[in-house]
Amino acid sequence: MPVNRPTRELPNFARRALDYLFPQRQVVVRTEGRLTHKNVSQSTQVAFAVGLVATVGWCAFATVSFVLHDRVIEVKNGHIANARLAYRSLLSEVSEYQNRFQLLTGDLENNHVLMLDLIEQNATLQRNLSNVREELQSTEGQRQQVLHARQNLRTELHSIESQLRELAGRNFSLKGNLVNIETNLQTALGERNIAMLDASVSNRRVQALERELSKIQISQQEVFARLTEETTTTIQDMERVVAMTGLNVDQIIPKDESAQGGPFVSASSATTEAGEELASNIGRLDHLIDRSNNLDQLLRSLPLGIPLDAYSITSQFGKRKDPMNKRWAMHYGMDLGAPYKSKVRATAPGVVSHAGWKGKYGKLVVIDHGFGIKTRFAHLNKVSVKKGQTVDFRDIVGLLGNTGRSTGAHLHYEVIYEGKPVNPMRFVSAGRHVFQVEE
Repeated sequence: MPVNRPTRELPNFARRALDYLFPQRQVVVRTEGRLTHKNVSQSTQVAFAVGLVATVGWCAFATVSFVLHDRVIEVKNGHIANARLAYRSLLSEVSEYQNRFQLLTGDLENNHVLMLDLIEQNATLQRNLSNVREELQSTEGQRQQVLHARQNLRTELHSIESQLRELAGRNFSLKGNLVNIETNLQTALGERNIAMLDASVSNRRVQALERELSKIQISQQEVFARLTEETTTTIQDMERVVAMTGLNVDQIIPKDESAQGGPFVSASSATTEAGEELASNIGRLDHLIDRSNNLDQLLRSLPLGIPLDAYSITSQFGKRKDPMNKRWAMHYGMDLGAPYKSKVRATAPGVVSHAGWKGKYGKLVVIDHGFGIKTRFAHLNKVSVKKGQTVDFRDIVGLLGNTGRSTGAHLHYEVIYEGKPVNPMRFVSAGRHVFQVEE
């Protein structure tokens, strides 16, 4: 019989409970006809019970965790579906913004045609005014001729009157000549009055034409002011979007302060101050339209989209611990997690400058968007484009993979400007800002 070791004294009720639950037991083992008795102590029974309770508790905990894990996965799947709906809404907003911008460009072109028509009307009125002035000068010359003839007639009349006094005896013979001379004098006076009336009518016509010309010039100034304001506002909005990406818009598209332009207007018809102001306004508006077109081309070339339909950001641009050696290093792109072989899309129109394997990038696609801007799509499973191929916005360039120096399936996305990497998230944020403002 085993000797029981001394134990600490327990309270009576605890001792009674232990004796009731775990009494001394014997296990009978029969081996080749021999019976062996083995005692099972209370401590052994207690240890076995505690182990059994712990095993049952662990199984319950594992079951609950497994059920809750499925619930968490369902919630995340719901979030992913919501994100897909939001991204599709974002794409529709992009399309609406492009349509509105095309309408604005059409309005600018129509207003430019209207401006050219107004300029042509102004030139026609200037020519008409010049013709009226020439007619007025011709009428004034005729009036001077009539006055000169009248003076001559008066001189002749005085001479005849002197002759009449000297030749009073010949009055009857000269009476007929005097009547003819008086008739000529009356005719000259009538012609003079008609010429003066014509001059008055011409003056009124000139004044009416000048008033009409003034109204046209005021209308032109209002049209130019409205077009200039709308174009300036559009330019400021586009420059603000480019600035959000971190790029210097004046460095990409320098401002030409010495730029001049406008249709040809001859010096003879642009002698007034209003004509000079009109020519200045035309040159200024042409310069603004040129800058607006250049900024529009730049915005169409900027990678403002996101290359995946559904994604999660697994690593931002900047300083981070390297996933391989756990040392601090610079990360010159943005890692986007998504399902394996997800479609990778171009974030702006451009020309493929590289398509294939490139060292630690694995399978790599590089797109040149112009203006010194390029995008890189690394670690692809498959490349779907060729070098020199022209791609449009949202065209498929490859499938997401795990090639090159990578710890798992993801897309390494970079934006390069003038050979230097910039933060791609700035371009994505700028694109979202554009869509929100347009809405």
